[in-house]
Amino acid sequence: MPKRGYHHGNLRQALIEAVLTLIEVKGPTGFTLSEAAKLAGVTPAAVYRHFEGREDLIAEVALQGYEIFADLMQFAYDSGQPSALGAFEATGRAYLAFARKYPGHYIAMFESGISVNRTPELAATSARARSVLELAASDLSQHIPIEKRPPASMFSAHIWALSHGVVELFARNSPGAVSPFAPEDLLETGIGVYLRGLGLIDKDID
Repeated sequence: MPKRGYHHGNLRQALIEAVLTLIEVKGPTGFTLSEAAKLAGVTPAAVYRHFEGREDLIAEVALQGYEIFADLMQFAYDSGQPSALGAFEATGRAYLAFARKYPGHYIAMFESGISVNRTPELAATSARARSVLELAASDLSQHIPIEKRPPASMFSAHIWALSHGVVELFARNSPGAVSPFAPEDLLETGIGVYLRGLGLIDKDID
């Protein structure tokens, strides 16, 4: 594994990048703070100038991940406009795309055991990401008769859970979880079945 260096004044980000590499290779609990320091090219003592410990470092990785994730979800939502259905489906695909492109961040966010309520900043950033999917769900649910309309928060939670399940089982090389279909196809058809059950497929939706 190559040793990472850092420019003066950029030690904090060098440590974050080192942790990203270690998380991808060893998982969120499979490395020590000393390993992170070594990979960043500094002494373990230098780490404590910026972070209290390993969990603090992982929380910072998760924060940066949620920032990227929120921006990606917002971009997906905007790209689907002006179609409510297009925007909603785009946010589902964005979830899978994020997990593929940013595996270290994804693990820190969803598999490290770090609570989103660890810091106010982390809580706010994760809420921003969730709010985009909830907004997309709210837009789409306007096409459901009010007496049959689920709360937007429930609607978005169902799709989040479906997206997360596809990622965990079929997009992250989980042992024993083999599918004859691509994760993208599983997610798209799963969302389709869900939306059809709500009467949102096979009808014109703007």
